[in-house]
Amino acid sequence: MLEKVLPYGMLKAKPNLESRIRTLKRDWEIVYDMLSAKNNSGFGWDEHRQLVVAEDVV
Repeated sequence: MLEKVLPYGMLKAKPNLESRIRTLKRDWEIVYDMLSAKNNSGFGWDEHRQLVVAEDVV
């Protein structure tokens, strides 16, 4: 699809997408570990606002 839109763009969609997916997996793993661990170091999840929250000292 990218080659159709930009035939001479020299962009490779697959490597860029794979790199982005690796980055998202790494970032998700960090957030998951912060929120799910027994000792979550002051981090938590706010259900109302749907975001990660932290204590002021963090």
